[in-house]
Amino acid sequence: MGSGQPARLSLLRWLHEGARSLCFRLPRWERLATGPAFIALLVALRLLVSIGVSRLFYESGAVFNWRAGAAGWAGLLLTVWACHVMRPQPVAGEAPSAAPGAAHLLTLVLALSLCLSCVYGLAYALFARSAWFGKVGQWGQLALWLVPVLWSTLATLTLMVRTGERAMLRRFAAVCAVVAGGVLSYYVAPAPSFWREREAALEDDLDEPPPALRFDQELIEMQQPMLQADVAALKPQRPGVADMYTITFAPFEGEEVFRRETRVVNEVMAKRFDAAGRGLTLINHAEEIEQTVWATPLNLQRAIAGVAQTMDRDEDVLFIHLTSHGAQDGQLAANFEPLEVAPVTPEDLKRWLDEAGIKHRVISISACYAGNWIAPLAGEDTLVMTASDADHTSYGCGKKSELTFFGRAMYDEQLRTNTLSFEEAHTAARLVIDQREKEAGKDDGYSNPQIKVGTRIRAYLKQLRMRLKG
Repeated sequence: MGSGQPARLSLLRWLHEGARSLCFRLPRWERLATGPAFIALLVALRLLVSIGVSRLFYESGAVFNWRAGAAGWAGLLLTVWACHVMRPQPVAGEAPSAAPGAAHLLTLVLALSLCLSCVYGLAYALFARSAWFGKVGQWGQLALWLVPVLWSTLATLTLMVRTGERAMLRRFAAVCAVVAGGVLSYYVAPAPSFWREREAALEDDLDEPPPALRFDQELIEMQQPMLQADVAALKPQRPGVADMYTITFAPFEGEEVFRRETRVVNEVMAKRFDAAGRGLTLINHAEEIEQTVWATPLNLQRAIAGVAQTMDRDEDVLFIHLTSHGAQDGQLAANFEPLEVAPVTPEDLKRWLDEAGIKHRVISISACYAGNWIAPLAGEDTLVMTASDADHTSYGCGKKSELTFFGRAMYDEQLRTNTLSFEEAHTAARLVIDQREKEAGKDDGYSNPQIKVGTRIRAYLKQLRMRLKG
């Protein structure tokens, strides 16, 4: 580094001059020392800043993409070549603005880039997660993204013109061509992000598509004994206590978000509503094909009947959460290929509950067009709530989603910590979902979550909340 200068002090001086260069001011070369080790340090710091800033764009569930570290080096090599072409070799009587050499010029370019990455990168990441980001529009977001690239390029070229050897300025056109080529290649083949959504990372890491599921006779015959065992393991009803029993149902295999939402709902109901040991889970998922009851209409009907035999049907409450894709005709989509699984309809669920004789019902449907379920299920002893109305899609049920917008706001946020009232949680969740859908750019209208609460179930749930709070 030269002159026994402390590394920290030298770094601060270089960053200060890099900031000055970003503002198109002449650098001050005195007391600036560099060398291979210091240049490597700046390259490493710039890499770490890129990793840290890019992580801010993901709220949760991000996976580190180490392969991204192998990309993007072409721009650095072009910068090294450009500094060599402009290699300043100051002589007596030359303007003091000239750099001491190519290494100093390269170091200052790296310091300039590091300053911009720290300041603008952090500001852009925070802005991207704010409510204002969705209001600037697509072209506004593109302009904000282009600013650092154009600013850095212009500042770098200005630095080279001012500090390069004047006899070499005839090569400036060649340097411009190289820099322009680097910028164009950045847009034609942009470097991958250092972070990816967990599901996207898992999909990209697979060399081949996942093998098709296979259902043999033994596997199929395990289902009914497994469901019977789960029903038998339910905790018994406590006389004089309004217990909460739960059933969660996720019939669409291939969308990890539905399994995650099911787990969150199970956890919240167990911890907040004293339902631990009183719940059944039905999921269609490749990883749970041998240990979890499948989410089929027949299994759901049997699960309801099984819970009805364990609970006090006049005293206890049955909570059911269904999560999947939804159709405009009200059907809840199911997928478990090659097994054919019929979709569940609100009329099916109403009939099974009536046949089982279950009185107090809380039903939650997290799906598109779920408002179709309100009228068929509504009643004086029923609370039914949905992630959307009958005319709109819900949001957050894709492969890159950690949770659906409804599941996150309703269960992971409101019911987990803020309230034990389904009505209060739903009211608060509606506002949060509306804001998040606008920020995410949902272009087919507000999902408009719905809720219908019967008079008798409202009073009964109030008594249940008083017991849980006490």
